[in-house]
Amino acid sequence: MTPASPASPESSRLEDLRHVLAQGAVRPAARMLNALQPAEIAHLLESLPHKKRELAWNLVDAEYDGEVLTYLHDDVREQLIGQMDTGELVAAIGTLDTDDLADLIQDLPVAITREVVKSLDQQRRDRLEKALSYPEDSAGGLMNTDTVTVRPEMTLDVVIRYLRRLKDGLPDITDNLIVVNRKGHYLGVLYLTDLLTHDPDDSVAEAMTLDVQAIPATWSAREVATRFEQHDLVTVPVVDEEGSLLGRITVDDVMDVIREEADHQFLGQAGLSETEDMFAPVLLSARRRALWLGVNLLTAFLAAWVIGRFEDTIQQVVALAVLMPVVASMGGIAGTQTLTLAIRALALGQLTHQNTRSLLMKEMAVAAINSVIWALVVALIAWLWFHDTQIAIVIGAAISINLLAAAFAGALLPPILQRLGIDPALAGGVILTTVTDVVGFLSFLGLATLFLL
Repeated sequence: MTPASPASPESSRLEDLRHVLAQGAVRPAARMLNALQPAEIAHLLESLPHKKRELAWNLVDAEYDGEVLTYLHDDVREQLIGQMDTGELVAAIGTLDTDDLADLIQDLPVAITREVVKSLDQQRRDRLEKALSYPEDSAGGLMNTDTVTVRPEMTLDVVIRYLRRLKDGLPDITDNLIVVNRKGHYLGVLYLTDLLTHDPDDSVAEAMTLDVQAIPATWSAREVATRFEQHDLVTVPVVDEEGSLLGRITVDDVMDVIREEADHQFLGQAGLSETEDMFAPVLLSARRRALWLGVNLLTAFLAAWVIGRFEDTIQQVVALAVLMPVVASMGGIAGTQTLTLAIRALALGQLTHQNTRSLLMKEMAVAAINSVIWALVVALIAWLWFHDTQIAIVIGAAISINLLAAAFAGALLPPILQRLGIDPALAGGVILTTVTDVVGFLSFLGLATLFLL
């Protein structure tokens, strides 16, 4: 028997804290809670029911409140913000980095937003306005405007002395300094390793790197994540259309994008939002899920209507009723495989208008091979079960037709839905199920009507 892997120190600490909270030991719980990282605190809060969550939130030191809020999903964040008065909220988020502040401030009531903006100095206010001028899911929305820039004509010795005089120190996750000209146009980066290893009398121009391409502020968050992945970046500058430096994006922001995208793809297939609170109020959760249950009900009635058209056939050949679910199920599984592959390719930017046809042809070829194999298997089982050659042939043919239809729909639905402005992760599964059910029942019962009656 394989021994269970030991729990990580982080999971053990969180489990201990949950146990202490359950016992009602407030002071020990406060000490343990505030010893965690803000992201760990957020993770713990999201795993607690409402009443315990409110208790734990009240135990968090005020200095951590703002950063913890940035790591929470929207529903949980909204709940906890509702417990804070205006003064607490302004104090909590007023010291956040500009990119985090831009994300949070869009979810706040207008009155509180005004108070937050008033509390900022002019420089931070200008940076915030610049960040808010871009969509949240764009490079401009992700960027942090806190940057350290140098000129190409400066010597490295001057740069080092300049860095030593910085009162607030370098921004978090700084692996390079951004080189700009006198007009603020981006030129390249000076890595800190090059700054420390080159001759102090060398100029920035001699030590800088020109290989790091800046990201346009209009790029989507998905494009940014792809650039970071393909080039193994830690930070990258962001520029406007004229090449002027606007800010920079760091790898921690990209990690958030990747996690949100993964959550969206996973939960979207069940008609759920990645922002939904696991312990959201019952009525709220029921209302949100009712929409997709209703859509699914309509598609189910459509499939039932198709079956109803062949009521006489089913009454005369009872074996058809037994075998119908097999046809629909096989198509559903095959279609889901293709659909998932296509949605993932869209998310990674790999599926485009130019190569959709190639994907379709490949998936149809795969479906053709599987349709032959599994049509023979299912036909053999049906023959052994009912000792009827015609039923075996009919169900084998129906399986082949449905597998081909499933591959066709699974490959084409995601790009078509995206072009129509519909989220494939949310709508693709429901539509695919309808296609495979309707085609499966129609082909099976239609063939049975033609050849068995």
